[in-house]
Amino acid sequence: MQYDIHNISLAGAGKKRIEWAGRDMPVLESIKERFEVEKPLDGVNIGACLHVTTETANLMITLASGGANVRLCASNPLSTQDDVAASLVKDFGIEVFAVRGEDRDTYYKHIQSVLEISPTITHDDGADLVSTLHKEYSDTLAKNIWGSMEETTTGVIRLKSLERGGSLLFPVFAVNDADTKHLFDNRYGTGQSTLDGIIRATNYLIAGRTVVVAGYGWCGRGFAMRAKGLGANVIVTEINPIKAIEAAMDGFRVMRMDDAAPIGDIFCTLTGDIDVIVPRHFEMMKDGAIVANSGHFDVEIDVAGLEKMAKSIRRGVRPLVDEYTLPSGKRIYLLAQGRLVNLACGEGHPPDVMDMSFAVQALTAEYVAKNRGKLAVKVHSVPKEIDETVASLKLASMGVEIDGLTKKQEEYLGSWEIGT
Repeated sequence: MQYDIHNISLAGAGKKRIEWAGRDMPVLESIKERFEVEKPLDGVNIGACLHVTTETANLMITLASGGANVRLCASNPLSTQDDVAASLVKDFGIEVFAVRGEDRDTYYKHIQSVLEISPTITHDDGADLVSTLHKEYSDTLAKNIWGSMEETTTGVIRLKSLERGGSLLFPVFAVNDADTKHLFDNRYGTGQSTLDGIIRATNYLIAGRTVVVAGYGWCGRGFAMRAKGLGANVIVTEINPIKAIEAAMDGFRVMRMDDAAPIGDIFCTLTGDIDVIVPRHFEMMKDGAIVANSGHFDVEIDVAGLEKMAKSIRRGVRPLVDEYTLPSGKRIYLLAQGRLVNLACGEGHPPDVMDMSFAVQALTAEYVAKNRGKLAVKVHSVPKEIDETVASLKLASMGVEIDGLTKKQEEYLGSWEIGT
């Protein structure tokens, strides 16, 4: 068995945390119980590049229960929970390559370690695993891939770009776009966990502060909603006119970042794009402004530009809180080095909501295994029946019952006579 983790002796604490998260993941547990009997992934090599957290651990255990040989590496250097990694190795026999705080070279070395098993199915969070397959193994390992799952908005953007350019080498499923993922994970998970990360890092009171939310997709609207609920004065910046209208009609102030920069107390980017906050914005900000990112990659805030402005005047004032002093004497506080604040400074999404996202991942992996060789090389939507199965299982776990259509109602809805 191969692995590269921080300390195997942390396994005891990690197992308790994995079990605690599993209590609130009943949908994934029901899938695991079926997988243990049916073994739909028997003999399948699965390579995963995901955040190594308690919730991800429960997904890995489920995939392994289905018969898969699983290798896992981190999708972000600051999101790994070292005790969870240790437990996966020691208690569940899953090969993990992840160390919290690992440098760039180690990060990519760990991706290579995952690819050493020649995976036939991959799970990605940001598309770094798929990107490596395309860049370095297009004529070898990439040809073995039956299908891949992508968990994030950022990753789906990258994959659709490959598809548009005619460069995509194997089928991928946009798990991020499944209704039971983006409507809940992105909105409620990101909303709560991002605020949790900011509060843990700073111990700031949110009530009465002006919070600037960059981006009003599902993640942005979830964060804006939660910030408003804690008493913040919320400003939204957007480039999409339709989303901007929606934000305005949801009761938020909408303006350009240039106009928001001088009045914001806390800034958070949730766009998936580059250069959302750049040096001219830092120059406009108040003394003491807090800047954070909840997009997958550390590209939304121009950290290099901030460092250049501050020259050598930088110091850590709290764990994962860096103070940059500009020539004017103004201080800007950057959280988590501009990386995912919810996972670097907090624990990420609560298990209740990841239950649905990872249930979709597990069932889509099963779907790929059953349909290997039959799937077109493109970015696929998650099959509707998988989405609806996950939603039904979640409702049942919550003790919620809903109505069904009568035969007469079905006939009415299917009739060409509607509206006449």
